[in-house]
Amino acid sequence: MKESLIIFDTTLRDGEQSPGASMTREEKLRIARQLEKLKVDVIEAGFPASSNGDFEAVQAIANTIKD
Repeated sequence: MKESLIIFDTTLRDGEQSPGASMTREEKLRIARQLEKLKVDVIEAGFPASSNGDFEAVQAIANTIKD
């Protein structure tokens, strides 16, 4: 039986949970593109219900990332 490893990244969601930490939409897109290049299986893009800015960032990431 072949084993597989699934990489599930929460940087874009949990990364902003630290006090004083925040990312712009462009920074989030840049990180998402790099995660895609690294072939990360699952990218948690954020928490769109938290704000309009986060909603727009998640939408931009979803429109940019292919899979």
